[in-house]
Amino acid sequence: MNQQRHQRERLLHHAADVLETAGRLGRVMLTTSHDGATHERIGAVDRVERSGLKVRLAGLAHDADIDTTTLGAVILDRTGRMKDKALPRLDFHGRDGAVLFSLVGLDGLDPFEAGLAELRGMAAEAADPVIPVTRTDVPEDDPGSIPFEVARCAAVPVAIELRRDGLRQAWSGNIETVKPAMGFINVMQPDFHLHLRAGAVGRWRMRVDRAGSDGVELLAENVRGELIGLVVRGPAAVLARRD
Repeated sequence: MNQQRHQRERLLHHAADVLETAGRLGRVMLTTSHDGATHERIGAVDRVERSGLKVRLAGLAHDADIDTTTLGAVILDRTGRMKDKALPRLDFHGRDGAVLFSLVGLDGLDPFEAGLAELRGMAAEAADPVIPVTRTDVPEDDPGSIPFEVARCAAVPVAIELRRDGLRQAWSGNIETVKPAMGFINVMQPDFHLHLRAGAVGRWRMRVDRAGSDGVELLAENVRGELIGLVVRGPAAVLARRD
């Protein structure tokens, strides 16, 4: 990086080249949000697989497919902190200027800087202020929690994906707990967090899973009947139940 370190820098490299450093940044959280659903994978990136401008982040803690042709600016932000710990991040913006996803460094600033050492940047403007989300209680009958509670009670593995233009991120496994708190339905695993805002899901649309004949996909719709990109995949015998 530049000898003069700015708090925020726009990297002078294509997003695909920046993503190739992901395995050298220590433990990271890839976080993406859409229409009330936040999907986070947490841990070291074991493998970065690149085919042209398509990049896959893979390993025990990551499962993301990224089409970097949909991306624009990449901003390195050194301002993030939690108490006394630095939480640097890379914000990957879409062509519309909004952040599509971020890679947040969980091991502090030094390994993050070391992993990006070969990249160069220029000073970037301050980020827009974060607008606080109004916290509300999660109603007991909120439909958003249904597939997660069904899978937890049945003790069967499911896949939870967030699909956006240019990004698909997934987690699969057995759901241990579903916790409503602070206005969100939360599925919390060591390598995965889902935070689903109360009221974000109006209903789930079911269809046969494209990956297997014995499974189904549940696609989350908002109250207007629009897909929000959140998908739960699992066995039809469990997820198709209505009791």
